[in-house]
Amino acid sequence: MPAPSLEDVQAAALTVDDDGVIVSVNGAAESLLHRARADFVGQDAHDLLHRDSHGDVPPRTHCRPGNALRDRRTEHGDRDWFARGDGVLVRLAWCVTPYASGHRSTGALVLLYEREESAPEEDLSGAPESMTELDRLTLLAETTTQLTSTLDTDEALHRLAVLTVPRLADWAVIDLIAERDEVRRALVVEYKDGVLIEHEDLQGPMPPIPEESPMPLSRALRGAASSLAGPAMYQGPPDSGIAVEQRRLFAETGIHSAVIAPIRGLRDTLGALTLGRSQRPTAFTASDLPLLEDITRRAGLALDNARLYQRQRKVAETMQRHLLPQLPTVPGVDMAVRYVPAPHASSVGGDWYDAFALTDSTHALVIGDVVGHDLDAAAGMAQVRNMLRAFAWSQPRAAPGVVVTQLDEAVKHIAEVPTATIILATLALGDDGLWRLHWTNAGHPPPLLVSHDGQADYLEDAHGILLGTGVRRPRPNAVTVLPPLTTLLLYTDGLVESPHRSIDRGLERLRRYAASLAHRPLGAFCDSLLEQVRPEDNDDDVAMLALRTPDRSQ
Repeated sequence: MPAPSLEDVQAAALTVDDDGVIVSVNGAAESLLHRARADFVGQDAHDLLHRDSHGDVPPRTHCRPGNALRDRRTEHGDRDWFARGDGVLVRLAWCVTPYASGHRSTGALVLLYEREESAPEEDLSGAPESMTELDRLTLLAETTTQLTSTLDTDEALHRLAVLTVPRLADWAVIDLIAERDEVRRALVVEYKDGVLIEHEDLQGPMPPIPEESPMPLSRALRGAASSLAGPAMYQGPPDSGIAVEQRRLFAETGIHSAVIAPIRGLRDTLGALTLGRSQRPTAFTASDLPLLEDITRRAGLALDNARLYQRQRKVAETMQRHLLPQLPTVPGVDMAVRYVPAPHASSVGGDWYDAFALTDSTHALVIGDVVGHDLDAAAGMAQVRNMLRAFAWSQPRAAPGVVVTQLDEAVKHIAEVPTATIILATLALGDDGLWRLHWTNAGHPPPLLVSHDGQADYLEDAHGILLGTGVRRPRPNAVTVLPPLTTLLLYTDGLVESPHRSIDRGLERLRRYAASLAHRPLGAFCDSLLEQVRPEDNDDDVAMLALRTPDRSQ
């Protein structure tokens, strides 16, 4: 249907299609966002306009307008960040509502507008001593909600800055202590002309914490109580390297009054928060310290959780990498593998690939997926992988279906695995000089075969039920010849499955893109598929195993 006329709408209005691509805008949108109409149309609305508080494009999973569009629901929000054409960030209220022509979904109408406040923003962000008790409780509740809803340390720090600046101060400075007691100035943020500005030139490594210094930041980093601070404290001879950095901070920011509080975790001091005032004339007083300590107490708990989670991710990822094998050398055959962990889980999961020699002339290829994407799934994957290797090695000439049948019996009685899918294939060179693939499929997405001239087809044969169901059925087998320069792709469902689209759509997308990449080197082929095919809202890990047969003319 033609895009509706928007010029009669007083607010800035855009229409977008089902994929979030801008179809039309009105004059109010051009004026509010400082962009010409041609700069809007055909652009992805999320990438073009939506920003977080420090100017970065937020993940699509965190984009409320985009989620409303995908879910076909009407939703509004207050004071999110958007980017104008001149690079300035502005906070705007928004409303998204879907529209349709007949029974056909066509997109949504997006309204952006400046929300009128009960008082100017400068008044709302006044001194904390002017805050009512309800204001304080609201701020603390918001701090708890915002900081505990993320397990990413950098995101938590930026949220802490947004909560305190400009509401309490003009500047927020966060120093963090690393595991080896090294100090890093992790974030320096200023509120100026209605936007938050991050000063990377003031961030970076800091000198070590002095053991005896009475200066406010040094004391806070040792876990002492919060205190007031000002530039006069740092005018004399510095007693430490940290004092030198603090004098530089006051000089370059123009802060005339500051409060500094430790950020304490459950066991250790994690860092310190400094709030400074340079624009507003009122100075901090001792009555401001209890509120600051309440904020940093909540920040410490949130950072403790984030650090614990990140340590778990590091341990889990190390475990996963060690579980994934090195590829064998198959003369003449090019092989490549990729593994991408789940973005919102423990960085590991039940997806795996494997390749190993059965005889001098035959190699096994495996792709599998144990249900789940956490440490339990990774441990179950290791059990299944090792049992499969043992069964395959003990009978190297057995059909893949026979080996997987034995594996299924073992999974039910030995492994702590609820269900799993798997493809077991053998690769062997025939007397005619052509490679042959012999495989069985236990409930897994089908292998994809891509010819050198760009024809891509799924190997739908030999498809049986997944492992762990308790149902006994013969496992089918299939054989196919792999012509020269043929690419075989084995993959897990994280590459093609999404909460917001059917797996059939994902499979078709994979087939189409794989065909277009047939001439790419195998490593680039895999990387491009991950970049172009993997759904952005994917919450599962991805494993891929690809091989390419040699050119017989060489």
